[in-house]
Amino acid sequence: MKMDDDWLDIGLLEDIPRRGARVVKTARGDIAIFRTVDDQVFALDDKCPHKGGPLSQGIVQGEFVTCPLHNWMISLKTGEAQGADQGCTRSIAIRQQDGRILLSWPGLAVRAA
Repeated sequence: MKMDDDWLDIGLLEDIPRRGARVVKTARGDIAIFRTVDDQVFALDDKCPHKGGPLSQGIVQGEFVTCPLHNWMISLKTGEAQGADQGCTRSIAIRQQDGRILLSWPGLAVRAA
């Protein structure tokens, strides 16, 4: 991983399967990095707002992820629970550049592996 200004290079887009996720460990907790079928990327705290389930293990459907514990649908854009469910998980700024994924890193110091 490489840091540049306020962005942390966390790897290649192709390292994350379409409709899948990977986890980045930080000093403030795990962050789930999601890739949609059309190659959009999103970053959320890897914790469902309902019971703390690992969103990175959920199923990506469009711009939503389904929590693997109780099937809550969470918006990848906002972190908001959908439908009648209420709650929100933190969304983190993320972008792509030259096939690489960059995560906004101020305050998210990455833990040494």
